[in-house]
Amino acid sequence: MTEPPRPQLTPLADQELRLLKDLTECVGVSGGEDEVRRIVRQAVPGDVDELQVDGLGNLIALRRGRASSRLRVMVAAHMDEVGFMVVAVDNDGRLRFETVAGIDEAQLAGRAVWLGPERLPGVIGAIPPHLLEPQQLTSAISPRELRIDIGARSGAEALARVPPGTRGTIATPFECQDGVLRAKALDDRLGVATLIWLLGETFEGIDLYAVFTAQEEVGLRGAGVATHRLAPDLAIAIDCTPARDLPLPDGQENPFFNARLGHGPALYVVDGSTVSDPRLLRLAVSVAEQHALPYQYRQPGGGSTDAGAIHRSLTGIPSLSISVPARNLHGAVSTALVSDWQAYRALIHALLHSLHPGQPQLKAS
Repeated sequence: MTEPPRPQLTPLADQELRLLKDLTECVGVSGGEDEVRRIVRQAVPGDVDELQVDGLGNLIALRRGRASSRLRVMVAAHMDEVGFMVVAVDNDGRLRFETVAGIDEAQLAGRAVWLGPERLPGVIGAIPPHLLEPQQLTSAISPRELRIDIGARSGAEALARVPPGTRGTIATPFECQDGVLRAKALDDRLGVATLIWLLGETFEGIDLYAVFTAQEEVGLRGAGVATHRLAPDLAIAIDCTPARDLPLPDGQENPFFNARLGHGPALYVVDGSTVSDPRLLRLAVSVAEQHALPYQYRQPGGGSTDAGAIHRSLTGIPSLSISVPARNLHGAVSTALVSDWQAYRALIHALLHSLHPGQPQLKAS
């Protein structure tokens, strides 16, 4: 086997940041990942061995390894994001909507929004605070009480522009300034951009099945379908996890964080749907320490990644999740650090280079 290149935290290229901007600013709510899939198709290297879309909308790319004997390794990053769907139109032209997946409903009122792949602008109407009753100031507003205003003057005009089923998101432009990333849908467009980058390289001992999954946020659906099709030897879900690391209301340090910004990629021990394969977890830690890469353990708690569906498929697939920590996920603006993303990419890259058939660390005890 040839010696794999040593991972380095190299500066991100301008085109990589432009790709992340395109990915985060498009509308790709669960079940409507078409625009994300289009961007990924264009960005995936043209020399991959296979590129196909399955019936649920997963985009699957294959990069075969060089060795004569290779592991089948599935790396999954989900394309979809939380958001909302237009479900009906009022006679006055305002749009009724329902939330999709776990978007923070408290952040919706008064927000500018983008609707559909064309990103039609609108705003979720809100009563000015000085006109609200005192009890309304402290109570959450149900999305069923809210409407989206696109400036239409009648129901017929609104229907012609935004039919029911149109998905939408909060309108948040991408920013990268002083090593800080701010955008919507960093969960999981950071993983999507990383997976595209990984496809630019051939790994000696593995066939890399890069799976850009659909409908993760509504039940890990795409990952389960893809796993049944590919039957991998092992899998890694690459995602984005909440960094609930801000101080408590009394100013004390918060001991209940999932992960923390500035401490590198988060390795999962257990979450709401998966107990990570201990062999893969130990190997990831060993690789990180061998290459002096920062890492942290994601604290146990709720939430899940595509690994939740993958590891239960077929006769069981050894699986591990690795995430970039980010604040304010599933809200209007998420925040992550470029340094954490760089370390995440470097760790996954080195981990894939370390994999090969017959690896002692992966043998059952």
